[in-house]
Amino acid sequence: MSEFNEFDQQGSVPNRDTGSIISHAFEMYKGVFGYGIVAMVIYLIGGSVIQMLTGFDSASMVEEMKSSGGEFNYWSAPGLPLYMGVSSLFGLLLSPLYVGLIYMVNKYNTKNPIEFSDLFIGYRQNFVNILIYSLLSGIISSVALALCVLPIIFVYPFLLIGYPILLFENASATDALGKSFNIAKENYGTFLLTGFLGFLISIAGVILCGIGVILTAPFIMIVMYSTYCAFLGKPRQIMYSK
Repeated sequence: MSEFNEFDQQGSVPNRDTGSIISHAFEMYKGVFGYGIVAMVIYLIGGSVIQMLTGFDSASMVEEMKSSGGEFNYWSAPGLPLYMGVSSLFGLLLSPLYVGLIYMVNKYNTKNPIEFSDLFIGYRQNFVNILIYSLLSGIISSVALALCVLPIIFVYPFLLIGYPILLFENASATDALGKSFNIAKENYGTFLLTGFLGFLISIAGVILCGIGVILTAPFIMIVMYSTYCAFLGKPRQIMYSK
């Protein structure tokens, strides 16, 4: 089993309001900005490789959609079903990187030196529960998206602090889901607005300049950490003993 040493360190904690949480997240993101980009590059490279292996061409599909006049059948695109399946599995296997980025943010907040290997702590700590939680939250999000997209905005707040709970409390997937749900339920307005603004900032890279998503997408992970700090307190830094 992995051994962990825990001790208190100095660090900032936001107030329990959206403005304070988002401001705190911006301050924290400065310290792990480069590692967030690394995580996104890994994701994009993996996605490109999957496209090549499955024979799916997203650029061609976009062109066909433009020329079809709204009559395009998505599932008729060559390689799309296989691509969707493999990319979903790939996304699931990358979910521990989200936890790694949250771990790095806490090290930055508590003035501990950050190492590149910290990004992969989710593959060493609570790995199975991270995968199960990612699968469950993915299913919940997919169902919400299938209901005319809008419901995801109202469902996502309940999932907002699940990953930090998995990391800092070494919780099971169901316990993390339940605790995140209960805290969000009691503070729904703040969680809703915080999650919505965090998501908008994270996709700003797509809106402003396509490839810019590499720079902005990881921000939602930092919002998760700042929200956790606001409502559950700054976690003690967990130091992994190699």
